[in-house]
Amino acid sequence: QVQLVESGGGSVQAGGSLRLSCAASSYVYSSNCMGWFRQAPGKEREGVAAIYTGVISSTTYYDDSVKGRFTISQDNAKNTMYLQMNSLKPEDTAMYYCAADALRFCDVGTDFAYWGQGTQVTVSS
Repeated sequence: QVQLVESGGGSVQAGGSLRLSCAASSYVYSSNCMGWFRQAPGKEREGVAAIYTGVISSTTYYDDSVKGRFTISQDNAKNTMYLQMNSLKPEDTAMYYCAADALRFCDVGTDFAYWGQGTQVTVSS
């Protein structure tokens, strides 16, 4: 069964931190591409971070707007992906989605096949 469930969203003040979690079913977690996306009201969905797992190692990718502030990671024992978000800004306010797919390559611009329902992040100034 294909399942992605996000959690960890909430409301914080600017400068604060949140850690988002994405629990995936075993089938989905075996996908070699996973990522975090966000969509603010009235805006298009944008890629935030992605992780591509190759044969030898994994590579992470970040949108320029979050580089140095957000970190994507995985816990294979828990079939869970995380997004650690530090130094949050009001412009980070959005619904955050995790996604997964089996692809030859992926980065923050990739369109993924499997999606979670999203978790809301609100950053106040």
